[in-house]
Amino acid sequence: MPQYRRVRIEGSIFFFTVVLADRSSTLLVEEVDRLRRVYRIVRERRPFETIAICVLPDHIHAMWALPQGDADFSSRWSLIKSGLSRGLEERPRSPSKILKREKGIWRRRFWEHAIRDDRDLARHVDYIHFNPVKHGHVTRVVDWPHSSFHRFVERGLLEADWGGDMKEIQGRFGE
Repeated sequence: MPQYRRVRIEGSIFFFTVVLADRSSTLLVEEVDRLRRVYRIVRERRPFETIAICVLPDHIHAMWALPQGDADFSSRWSLIKSGLSRGLEERPRSPSKILKREKGIWRRRFWEHAIRDDRDLARHVDYIHFNPVKHGHVTRVVDWPHSSFHRFVERGLLEADWGGDMKEIQGRFGE
C-alpha cells in the first residue's frame, strides 16, 4: 500500500481543508462552541498562529503559520479532530474505523497546501472568507458568523461589503 507523504516545511504557512465524513452534516456549526474550545486548547499546547479560518457545517478551511523549527500540523489536526469527537454521540462506523478507534465523524485525511508567496496567501485568505457564499449558506460574506472575516474587518484589512460582487475564486482548495 502506498505511503501518503505530506509536505514538511518548518515554520511555514499552510492552508487546510478538513472535512466531515458526512458531507450533509451540520455538526461543525451545531458544535461550534465545543470546536472553539478544543481548537484553543490545542493552540495553547502546540502553538500556531491562525491567519484565517472559516467553519462551515461540514468542513473547515484554515490557514496556519507554524513556529520556526516546527512542521507538525498533522498532530495538531489530529488533536482537534479527536478533541471534538470525544464525548459526542456514537455514529455508525465501518469495521476499519472501529479497529482504528475512530468515531467516524471525520474523513481520515485532510488537504494541505504550503503557501508559496504573498499572492498565494492572499488568494487562499480570500477563498476561506468567500467559502460560505460559494456554498450558498449566505449571500454576503459578512453574514457568516463563523469566520475570521470579521476580525479582518475590525482590523481595517477588509471592508464589511468585501466579496459582494464576486462569483468565485479560481484554484484548487481541497474540496
